[in-house]
Amino acid sequence: MGERVVILGGGIIGLASAFECQRRGHEVTIVEKVRCGGQATGAAAGMLAPYSEIGEDPDDFFRLCLESLHLYPQWQQDIKDISNVDFEYTNSGSLHCVYHDADLLALESRQQWQGEFGADARILSGEELFRLEPELSKEIIAAMYYPEESHVYAPDYAKSLEVACRNLGVAIYDELEEVSITSWQEEIEVKAKDGRTFTGDRLIISSGAWSKELEDTFDISIPVYPIRGQICAYPLPVGKVKHIIYTSQGYLVPKGNGTIVNGASEDIAGFQTSVTDKGIARLTNWNKHVLPFLEQETPFHTWAGLRPATQDGYPLLGQLSRAPHIIFATGHYRNGILLSPVTGHIVADILEQKKERVPLGIFHPERFS
Repeated sequence: MGERVVILGGGIIGLASAFECQRRGHEVTIVEKVRCGGQATGAAAGMLAPYSEIGEDPDDFFRLCLESLHLYPQWQQDIKDISNVDFEYTNSGSLHCVYHDADLLALESRQQWQGEFGADARILSGEELFRLEPELSKEIIAAMYYPEESHVYAPDYAKSLEVACRNLGVAIYDELEEVSITSWQEEIEVKAKDGRTFTGDRLIISSGAWSKELEDTFDISIPVYPIRGQICAYPLPVGKVKHIIYTSQGYLVPKGNGTIVNGASEDIAGFQTSVTDKGIARLTNWNKHVLPFLEQETPFHTWAGLRPATQDGYPLLGQLSRAPHIIFATGHYRNGILLSPVTGHIVADILEQKKERVPLGIFHPERFS
């Protein structure tokens, strides 16, 4: 007999949790103040690149990201099959580029420890590198090539996942404007501004950058803060650039719709999602040193999203000690798209009291209290 599950938040983490829980036989309801997928999810570049992004420490966060990358091929196909809504999932591979001889040692160290986790990591330079990606700047002296890394087109992924949830029977209530938790110690009750109430046996907190608002409700510290990420896009003939290109300054991701996404400058601006000249200039000032042809181009689209960052950079993932029917799955910062499959599985595993896929200790939701 499945449980009645209420999920607070309809971003990519809330949708992924709903998808996995519903298809395992639970009765899931999502409540969302705005539009599903309308916050950080829709603004994301969609990189699935744990090897590129985590270069220093093979900790449990890296293991979490790697587990999610390995889940993606089957996960994305299941969503497409159930929703009948396609989205771009491209196993493009990535190039983590460096400019100085001093950086080569760091690449070699990264290659060594990541290889112990099965990474197919190859250091390329000279003709071999430029044969693979001819448009790269000759300022780049070498790059780590990760053929396993991939990317999705995040807005379409979110739409397909929402349709898959609905097709499975998830009840989705969005654009509710205001939502409050009116009871949680025993039975769950969540109330919307219009007076509708939603009840269940379990409550999943997936409120992203707004999770801190629940500190008084649960009497714990929830240090999740909005970090504005500004991104721009250029037109790009399909195939001109083939790989995710990652540097210490940011990333460039070619998309199948004839664009290349350049991100992301980060700043603290509260809940403002406006785009600033300074923020976009942080991108346009360096990208020509990666792809020289961009110096002659002007971004045709700029946007910003709010990344839910925790104090230590790790998500809040797991049950409350004194109320194990409350499960946190929030604060995924810049890795929400990547971590959506594994988070959905972990939430469903917790409901079913299954063994942890990866150690969850460092992600405990009460670790700051």
